[in-house]
Amino acid sequence: MSRIGKTPITVPAGVEVKIGDDNQVTVKGPKGELTEQLSPKIKIENNDGVLNFTRGSDVKEERALHGLSRALVNNMITGVTTGFQKKLNLVGVGYRAEKKGDTLVLTLGYSHPIEVKDTADVKTEVPNPNEIIVSGINKVLVGDFAADIRAWREPEPYKGKGIRYADERVLRKEGKTGK
Repeated sequence: MSRIGKTPITVPAGVEVKIGDDNQVTVKGPKGELTEQLSPKIKIENNDGVLNFTRGSDVKEERALHGLSRALVNNMITGVTTGFQKKLNLVGVGYRAEKKGDTLVLTLGYSHPIEVKDTADVKTEVPNPNEIIVSGINKVLVGDFAADIRAWREPEPYKGKGIRYADERVLRKEGKTGK
Protein backbone atom coordinates (compact mmCIF):
# COMPACT_ATOMS: atom_id res chain seq x y z
CA MET A 1 0.00 0.00 0.00
CA SER A 2 1.19 3.53 -0.73
CA ARG A 3 2.74 5.23 2.27
CA ILE A 4 1.50 8.60 1.13
CA GLY A 5 -1.90 7.37 -0.06
CA LYS A 6 -2.81 5.53 3.13
CA THR A 7 -2.05 8.51 5.40
CA PRO A 8 -5.32 10.21 6.35
CA ILE A 9 -5.76 13.99 6.02
CA THR A 10 -7.23 15.90 8.96
CA VAL A 11 -9.28 18.82 7.66
CA PRO A 12 -8.51 21.95 9.74
CA ALA A 13 -11.22 24.18 11.19
CA GLY A 14 -12.56 26.75 8.74
CA VAL A 15 -11.98 24.51 5.71
CA GLU A 16 -14.87 22.86 3.90
CA VAL A 17 -14.28 19.83 1.64
CA LYS A 18 -16.99 18.67 -0.78
CA ILE A 19 -16.66 15.44 -2.74
CA GLY A 20 -19.00 15.46 -5.71
CA ASP A 21 -19.96 12.70 -8.04
CA ASP A 22 -17.16 11.49 -10.33
CA ASN A 23 -14.58 12.51 -7.66
CA GLN A 24 -14.88 16.28 -8.19
CA VAL A 25 -13.22 17.64 -5.02
CA THR A 26 -13.90 21.24 -3.96
CA VAL A 27 -11.98 22.77 -1.05
CA LYS A 28 -13.10 26.12 0.36
CA GLY A 29 -11.10 28.00 2.98
CA PRO A 30 -10.16 31.46 4.23
CA LYS A 31 -7.90 32.26 1.24
CA GLY A 32 -10.20 31.03 -1.53
CA GLU A 33 -11.63 28.00 -3.27
CA LEU A 34 -9.97 25.25 -5.34
CA THR A 35 -11.54 22.51 -7.45
CA GLU A 36 -9.84 19.38 -8.80
CA GLN A 37 -11.14 16.46 -10.85
CA LEU A 38 -9.60 13.24 -9.47
CA SER A 39 -9.62 9.77 -10.97
CA PRO A 40 -12.76 7.71 -10.28
CA LYS A 41 -10.53 4.68 -9.54
CA ILE A 42 -9.68 6.16 -6.11
CA LYS A 43 -12.39 6.25 -3.42
CA ILE A 44 -12.44 9.27 -1.10
CA GLU A 45 -14.27 9.07 2.22
CA ASN A 46 -14.93 12.02 4.54
CA ASN A 47 -15.44 10.77 8.11
CA ASP A 48 -16.02 13.74 10.45
CA GLY A 49 -13.19 15.90 9.10
CA VAL A 50 -10.77 13.06 8.28
CA LEU A 51 -10.24 12.18 4.62
CA ASN A 52 -9.26 8.60 3.73
CA PHE A 53 -8.18 7.44 0.28
CA THR A 54 -8.56 3.82 -0.88
CA ARG A 55 -7.97 2.05 -4.18
CA GLY A 56 -9.74 -0.90 -5.67
CA SER A 57 -6.80 -3.10 -6.69
CA ASP A 58 -3.00 -3.28 -6.85
CA VAL A 59 -2.71 -2.43 -10.54
CA LYS A 60 0.30 -0.19 -11.19
CA GLU A 61 -1.83 2.71 -12.44
CA GLU A 62 -4.07 2.65 -9.36
CA ARG A 63 -1.06 2.49 -7.02
CA ALA A 64 0.32 5.62 -8.68
CA LEU A 65 -3.02 7.42 -8.53
CA HIS A 66 -3.43 6.55 -4.83
CA GLY A 67 -0.57 8.70 -3.59
CA LEU A 68 -1.14 11.36 -6.25
CA SER A 69 -4.78 11.89 -5.30
CA ARG A 70 -3.95 12.25 -1.62
CA ALA A 71 -1.09 14.68 -2.35
CA LEU A 72 -3.29 16.84 -4.61
CA VAL A 73 -6.04 17.16 -2.00
CA ASN A 74 -3.48 17.87 0.74
CA ASN A 75 -1.94 20.64 -1.40
CA MET A 76 -5.42 22.10 -1.97
CA ILE A 77 -6.08 22.21 1.78
CA THR A 78 -2.66 23.77 2.45
CA GLY A 79 -3.25 26.33 -0.31
CA VAL A 80 -6.60 27.59 1.00
CA THR A 81 -5.27 27.84 4.58
CA THR A 82 -1.67 29.15 4.32
CA GLY A 83 -0.97 29.48 0.58
CA PHE A 84 2.25 28.79 -1.32
CA GLN A 85 5.15 31.02 -2.26
CA LYS A 86 8.39 30.80 -4.21
CA LYS A 87 11.30 33.18 -3.74
CA LEU A 88 13.53 34.14 -6.66
CA ASN A 89 16.87 35.96 -6.43
CA LEU A 90 18.37 38.08 -9.20
CA VAL A 91 22.16 37.76 -9.36
CA GLY A 92 24.14 39.96 -11.74
CA VAL A 93 25.28 43.53 -12.26
CA GLY A 94 22.32 45.68 -13.29
CA TYR A 95 19.75 42.90 -12.81
CA ARG A 96 16.78 44.23 -10.87
CA ALA A 97 13.04 43.95 -10.49
CA GLU A 98 10.36 46.47 -9.61
CA LYS A 99 6.61 46.42 -9.24
CA LYS A 100 4.38 48.87 -11.14
CA GLY A 101 0.76 48.25 -10.23
CA ASP A 102 0.07 44.61 -11.06
CA THR A 103 3.04 44.39 -13.46
CA LEU A 104 6.48 43.05 -12.61
CA VAL A 105 9.18 44.94 -14.55
CA LEU A 106 12.48 43.05 -14.93
CA THR A 107 15.75 44.61 -16.08
CA LEU A 108 17.94 41.65 -17.10
CA GLY A 109 20.53 42.99 -19.51
CA TYR A 110 18.33 42.93 -22.60
CA SER A 111 17.82 46.04 -24.72
CA HIS A 112 14.34 46.44 -23.23
CA PRO A 113 12.71 45.81 -19.85
CA ILE A 114 10.57 42.66 -19.53
CA GLU A 115 7.04 43.13 -18.19
CA VAL A 116 5.16 40.24 -16.58
CA LYS A 117 1.56 40.80 -15.47
CA ASP A 118 0.14 39.11 -12.37
CA THR A 119 -2.74 36.73 -12.96
CA ALA A 120 -5.92 36.36 -10.94
CA ASP A 121 -4.46 33.35 -9.10
CA VAL A 122 -0.80 34.38 -8.72
CA LYS A 123 0.61 37.59 -7.23
CA THR A 124 4.19 38.88 -7.11
CA GLU A 125 5.96 41.06 -4.56
CA VAL A 126 9.34 42.80 -4.73
CA PRO A 127 10.68 43.39 -1.19
CA ASN A 128 14.02 44.62 -2.61
CA PRO A 129 15.30 45.04 -6.19
CA ASN A 130 17.11 41.67 -6.19
CA GLU A 131 14.30 39.53 -4.79
CA ILE A 132 10.91 38.42 -6.14
CA ILE A 133 8.25 36.55 -4.15
CA VAL A 134 5.60 34.67 -6.16
CA SER A 135 2.57 33.65 -4.08
CA GLY A 136 -0.87 32.10 -4.53
CA ILE A 137 -3.15 29.30 -3.37
CA ASN A 138 -2.56 26.83 -6.22
CA LYS A 139 0.84 25.14 -5.89
CA VAL A 140 1.06 24.22 -9.58
CA LEU A 141 0.28 27.73 -10.83
CA VAL A 142 2.77 29.32 -8.40
CA GLY A 143 5.51 26.93 -9.54
CA ASP A 144 4.75 27.49 -13.24
CA PHE A 145 4.70 31.29 -12.86
CA ALA A 146 8.03 31.25 -10.99
CA ALA A 147 9.54 28.97 -13.66
CA ASP A 148 8.34 31.34 -16.41
CA ILE A 149 10.07 34.28 -14.68
CA ARG A 150 13.24 32.22 -14.15
CA ALA A 151 13.27 31.23 -17.84
CA TRP A 152 14.01 34.85 -18.86
CA ARG A 153 17.59 34.47 -17.50
CA GLU A 154 18.50 31.05 -16.18
CA PRO A 155 21.64 30.95 -14.01
CA GLU A 156 24.76 30.39 -16.06
CA PRO A 157 27.56 28.16 -14.69
CA TYR A 158 30.61 30.44 -15.16
CA LYS A 159 29.72 33.62 -13.27
CA GLY A 160 26.45 32.45 -11.68
CA LYS A 161 24.47 35.35 -13.16
CA GLY A 162 20.75 35.00 -13.73
CA ILE A 163 17.47 34.41 -11.90
CA ARG A 164 17.57 31.54 -9.42
CA TYR A 165 15.31 30.09 -6.76
CA ALA A 166 16.28 31.14 -3.23
CA ASP A 167 17.19 27.56 -2.27
CA GLU A 168 18.85 26.68 -5.61
CA ARG A 169 22.53 25.82 -5.71
CA VAL A 170 24.19 26.64 -9.04
CA LEU A 171 27.10 24.38 -9.98
CA ARG A 172 30.00 26.58 -11.04
CA LYS A 173 32.48 25.69 -13.77
CA GLU A 174 36.07 26.80 -14.03
CA GLY A 175 36.68 29.26 -16.85
CA LYS A 176 39.18 28.70 -19.63
CA THR A 177 42.81 28.89 -18.63
CA GLY A 178 45.03 30.58 -21.16
CA LYS A 179 48.81 30.90 -21.28
